[in-house]
Amino acid sequence: MVVPRPALKPPAVAIVARVSLWWSILQMCVAERVAYRGDFIIGTAMRFLPIVTQIFLWTAVFQSAGKGSFSGFTRNDVVAYYLLTMVARAFSSMPGLASGVARQIRDGEIKKFLIQPIDLIGFLLLARLGHKLVYYGVAIIPFTVVFFLCRSYFPPIPDGEIWAAFFISLVLSFLLGFFLESTIGMIGFWFLEVNALLFVYMLFNFFFSGHMFPLDFLRDNLPGPIGELIYNLPLKYLAYQPAAIYLGKIPHAELWSGVGIQALWTLAFAVLCRVTMHRGFRRYSGYGG
Repeated sequence: MVVPRPALKPPAVAIVARVSLWWSILQMCVAERVAYRGDFIIGTAMRFLPIVTQIFLWTAVFQSAGKGSFSGFTRNDVVAYYLLTMVARAFSSMPGLASGVARQIRDGEIKKFLIQPIDLIGFLLLARLGHKLVYYGVAIIPFTVVFFLCRSYFPPIPDGEIWAAFFISLVLSFLLGFFLESTIGMIGFWFLEVNALLFVYMLFNFFFSGHMFPLDFLRDNLPGPIGELIYNLPLKYLAYQPAAIYLGKIPHAELWSGVGIQALWTLAFAVLCRVTMHRGFRRYSGYGG
C-alpha cells in the first residue's frame, strides 16, 4: 500500500501564510503596548523635561569657558545635537530587551520557540517594531512642539542627500541597537545572570554612543589612540552618527562611507546574534517554565 504524500503548498501560498503570521504578531505586539495607555503617555512626556535643563547647562558651560565653540560645536550646535540624539536614542534604545531574553532563558519560557514555528529573533524584532510605532505615535506631537520651539538652535534645513543619509542612519541605529542587546540577552544561555554585564553595557553606551555629549569632545581632548578608539566604536552609530549627519559635522566625502560602515556593523551583530541563538539552543536544557 502506497501512502500518498501530503500536498505541498505552492511557494506563493507559503509566503502569504508567513506574511500573515508576522502581521498578526506585529498587531499583537502593538496591542500589548497600548494596553496601559495612560502610563505609557505620561512616561513618554516626562522624557522631554530634561531638555530645558540641557539648554541652561550648555549655555552656562559656554559662558563660563568664554569660548564660542568646542571642537567645532557652538552652543546652538550642542543644543540641536542633544535634541537630535533624543530622536536617535528613541530609535536605538531597547529597554528591557536583553534582560527579558535572559529571564525567559532562566525561567524556561524560551522553549516555546523551540517547539513552535516562530523565529525567536524575528518575534523579538517585531515586538520592538511595535513598541517604536506606538512610541512615535505618542511622541510625534511633543517632538514637533519641542523642535518648533527650539528651531533657532538648528542650522538651515539640509538638502535631500543629507536627509536620506540621516533617515537611513536612524533605521540602521534601530537595527544595530536591537541586535546588540539581543546578543547580550542570548548570553543567558551560558550565564545564569547577565544584569552585571548589561549594566556595564548601558554605562558604556551612555557615554560612548554620544548621547551625553558629542564624541568630538573626547576625540579632541583624550590621548590620540584612546580618543580614536572611542570614536570608532560601534556604539557611536546609536546616537552620534545620525545627529552629526544632520548637523553637517560629517564631511561630505565621508557621508556614505560612514553609513556603509554602520551597515556593516549592523550586519556583523545580526550574524553574531543568530549564531549565538543557535549555539545557545543546542546547549539549552529546558528546565523550568
